[in-house]
Amino acid sequence: MLTNLPTVKEAILYESLKDGRVRCGLCERRCLIPPGESGFCQTRLNIEGRLYTLVYGDLSALESRPIEIKPFFHFHPGSSALTFSTWSCNFTCPWCQNWHLSKKAPNPKGARYIPPERVVATARECGDEGLCVSFQEPTLLFEYALEVFKQGKAQGLYGSFVSNGYLSLDALRMLKKAGMEAINIDIKGDKELYKGYLQGAKEEIIWRNARAAKEMGIHVEIIHLIVTGLNDQGDKIKRLIQKHLDNLGPETPLHFTRYFPAYHYHQPPTPKGIMEFAYTMAKEAGIYYPYLGNIPAYRYENTYCPSCGTLLIERIGYQIRKKWLRNKKCPHCHREIEVIV
Repeated sequence: MLTNLPTVKEAILYESLKDGRVRCGLCERRCLIPPGESGFCQTRLNIEGRLYTLVYGDLSALESRPIEIKPFFHFHPGSSALTFSTWSCNFTCPWCQNWHLSKKAPNPKGARYIPPERVVATARECGDEGLCVSFQEPTLLFEYALEVFKQGKAQGLYGSFVSNGYLSLDALRMLKKAGMEAINIDIKGDKELYKGYLQGAKEEIIWRNARAAKEMGIHVEIIHLIVTGLNDQGDKIKRLIQKHLDNLGPETPLHFTRYFPAYHYHQPPTPKGIMEFAYTMAKEAGIYYPYLGNIPAYRYENTYCPSCGTLLIERIGYQIRKKWLRNKKCPHCHREIEVIV
């Protein structure tokens, strides 16, 4: 039986209905799942009227990585996090950069189970300061992440997510309680993009969750992949910047990331001119900390004081070359910088 396998565990967030179906409460797709079938993400299965996750401890990757690669630039800069992931996704992005993980369904009968305590022990052995669920959508590893974060928190490790932001508020609250201190949310574009490319997903849910996370005291950074021919028009970039300001304020970091062809989307890489245009537009709109990513050794990877323009953190790729930040303050004008160290 599947329920005897270590990676198959009863889910936490679901509702059982009288006709044997279950309503999943993990993400905002709220899948209604008949007996013997799985939800949209393929990681949740209805077994005799009870919902089970098929990926508890079924890890597709486990490695120590700089926190800047997520990217988190204002959350423990210079630290590293043991990063892990599972399979599949609740989105259908045809440009997915990690499609070899996100487009693969789990296989519980062939899975290799890694217990939560092993992940925490590995982080300690590697000298990591934290834990991060990333690579594919971390929400799908929810029950496992709760336990890993809980154990990690007890040993002084921070917990973090790199997410598409479509999880339910109940899931977000439980992750916060377990020890998730930071979330990087990938905003894909406007409501038409979500509806057309992501099978009916709703843009407003993402902003709601980003706003809620910040209100809960979770550190939030936003990433926006600018995809050639899809969301690279000036009016779309301007709208996203205004949404960011309205929902999260000017102090929340905004990362514009350069797209490269992947999976089923083969337009040319985002022109550097468009990336610079987005950065300049964000700066002029009043965002304190805009960044450009996937353009190595570029000056817009650095952190500057929003008041006087002093260089505070110089980055080369995903490594910090030098810091001038002193006690979270600019050494020149003494402005306090919004960063967790």
